[in-house]
Amino acid sequence: MRVLGIETTCDETAAAVVRLRPEGGGEILSDEVMSQIAAHAAYGGVVPEIAARAHIDAIDHLVARALKRAKLEVKDLDGIAAAAGPGLIGGVLVGLMTGKGLALAARKPFVAVNHLEAHALTARLTDNVAFPYLLLLASGGHTQILGVRGVGDFDRLGTTMDDAIGEAFDKTAKMLGLPYPGGPAIEASARAGDPTRFALPRPLLGRPNADFSLSGLKTATRLAAESVAPLRPQDIADLCASFQAAVVDVIEDRMRVGLKLFQERAGAPHALVIAGGVAANGAIREALARFCAQAGIRLVAPPQNLCTDNGAMIAWAGIERLRLGLKDDLGVAARPRWPLDPKVERSLNGKA
Repeated sequence: MRVLGIETTCDETAAAVVRLRPEGGGEILSDEVMSQIAAHAAYGGVVPEIAARAHIDAIDHLVARALKRAKLEVKDLDGIAAAAGPGLIGGVLVGLMTGKGLALAARKPFVAVNHLEAHALTARLTDNVAFPYLLLLASGGHTQILGVRGVGDFDRLGTTMDDAIGEAFDKTAKMLGLPYPGGPAIEASARAGDPTRFALPRPLLGRPNADFSLSGLKTATRLAAESVAPLRPQDIADLCASFQAAVVDVIEDRMRVGLKLFQERAGAPHALVIAGGVAANGAIREALARFCAQAGIRLVAPPQNLCTDNGAMIAWAGIERLRLGLKDDLGVAARPRWPLDPKVERSLNGKA
């Protein structure tokens, strides 16, 4: 089975072709990504209108390049998958309509992929992880702890009450005068900093639920910065190190609670998986490696290029659904919000 995947939910335009291996894992035949970081850097964040126009300019070229590098034509594919949300609706529409058009023209099965599910299933592409497993999904727009029981079968154990982890990194970096995206900038600056210099809070530490709250930490970092203004380079490095250390401590504590909740509901997980752009942070990976060693569970962290948004994860999610006989008609709508846990979706729709 060979599937083309298209991703346009935020500020990466991506197309990839993935093949299902006989033993159940995946093989990436091509993976093309065009980042829009330079276009949004001056604004300190993603501008939806700029992102949508950039997707329109790039998508046809990237799809053609992905097919060429995979040495395939559209007629050779077994299906086409496109991210249908959640995300910036203008960008989502670009990729979704491109995928629908290709599927219609080539008479191929179409799969509308939940972008979050694609992140959640990436570990099965790279490491063929068995269900069920515990997942930390952390990016600029999402922070969730999930029990992954199967394709389309998720149990949300914890989420953020305000800022996502990546969002908190971006906003803190902007406040300190560091470039966008903020996560890599803070991580780089923190290497030269003292993580003990500023006594920053660890929100919700020790609470019995697995939720996150990061707005208070962000405010505390701003107040600490104002207390030593004007900021010298070493002040910025120390603030970054202190902020990152606080985030790491919060993640370890929240994952401890998340693991406990998972074990109570589903038994022992086959692995702890981290996914999303924040999973590229080295300090967070090291902390989770320590946590998993203490808990006696396997840590699976996909390669950094598959943690950020990419077409391969969309193609793989399409494969996972197609091999279960799941596909979508071409009337499927784009969705700016699309929770993974059906209980959450029902509550958003006002149903019990």
